[in-house]
Amino acid sequence: MTSNNPQTREWQTLSNDHHLAPFSDFKQLKEKGPRIITNAKGVYLWDSEGNKILDGMAGLWCVAIGYGRDELADAASKQMRELPYYNLFFQTAHPPVLELAKAIADIAPEGMNHVFFTGSGSEGNDTMLRMVRHYWAIKGQPKKKVIISRKNGYHGSTVAGASLGGMTYMHEQGDLPIPGIVHIAQPYWFTEGGDMTPEEFGVWAANQLEEKILEVGVDNVGAFIAEPIQGAGGVIIPPDIYWPRIKEILAKYDILFVADEVICGFGRTGEWFGTDYYDLKPDMMTIAKGLTSGYIPMGGLIVRDEVVEVLNEGGDFNHGFTYSGHPVAAAVALENIRILREEKIVERVRTETAPYLQSRLRELNDHPLVGEVRGVGLLGAIELVQDKATRKRYEGKGVGMICRQFCFDNGLIMRAVGDTMIIAPPLVITPAEIDELVAKARKCLDLTLSALQG
Repeated sequence: MTSNNPQTREWQTLSNDHHLAPFSDFKQLKEKGPRIITNAKGVYLWDSEGNKILDGMAGLWCVAIGYGRDELADAASKQMRELPYYNLFFQTAHPPVLELAKAIADIAPEGMNHVFFTGSGSEGNDTMLRMVRHYWAIKGQPKKKVIISRKNGYHGSTVAGASLGGMTYMHEQGDLPIPGIVHIAQPYWFTEGGDMTPEEFGVWAANQLEEKILEVGVDNVGAFIAEPIQGAGGVIIPPDIYWPRIKEILAKYDILFVADEVICGFGRTGEWFGTDYYDLKPDMMTIAKGLTSGYIPMGGLIVRDEVVEVLNEGGDFNHGFTYSGHPVAAAVALENIRILREEKIVERVRTETAPYLQSRLRELNDHPLVGEVRGVGLLGAIELVQDKATRKRYEGKGVGMICRQFCFDNGLIMRAVGDTMIIAPPLVITPAEIDELVAKARKCLDLTLSALQG
């Protein structure tokens, strides 16, 4: 990003000289220079060049109640003055984390009343892996260690999180996945359904779970983990038949079910959790992101009561983090949940903004570049194709990144996952702001198509 602003150039120099950015080509970023985001309010960001940008990704799926909420800053400040830090090791606790655990239990699915706190969703999934294996060891079945996950799922980027995820480009760096984790097909009909109907494909994809359980051996399988809707994989919404069939399979075998709610949790689907939307009954749920609206790092693992009863008989669970249940993060999360509840933000998503966004987004189906528009709640995906009828992609063109750049240059953040454009705006987005988002998206689709034809 070239700039005539001396301050921007200074920050970019600092980036080049000292900063290693996540999920980045270091050489490419050094040559280009990062865009510097300086402030934000509501659903908008401003960069160091003064450009106003509609944040269609809520930061990184997380800024649920929007930017600039003084209540969260005040909660952090107050807690920092009272108790800025203390750990939860050695049989100690503090009021914010205990009150937060109760607040989460109040909104979690019935029977899920206990929370283990972490610093992130990745740490939450590391915790899950260790807790699943500890659970089965207590029950006298230590061989039940294998975790089944899905290809192209995302469960974080720690060693265990990246292994649980099914993204091969992550596995190629660092000899992943670690042993004891296997993957099955994802329920991505648009790209992988071939000649099958969505229903046929949904049944086939779900049945891969049973086939893998039998292949590995039910006596060796500890758990199945999945996102209700695959977020980073491209907002992959399973065919309607998929989750009912998965539930039948899970009921048949003695394994735990873990729902990764890091993206879907805290209102994104128009329900408090994706498991509520699909009427799932998980044994554990990983949480993060919307828990604090991204204002401060925090994650966790919500655990079903029956699992906790077993863990209570197992002695020490030798696992935890320095910042597990950090009091400042807990205070911010408590205030965030209070705002979500008292302002009825989740209900407004369900009844007003989600239906409106989904209706407006589907108007883009008439665009020559669009093969499919799909979405649930305030999640959406736009598939970019060369041929609508066959779902054929533009090969080797990097269409998604072309579109992403046009979006950024025209005041909109949409993320590219391959040639799929995805959005997840703050839950507080208004209908007028949705109109702006869709208008900018159409403009950027037009620019992308012109670039491909030029």
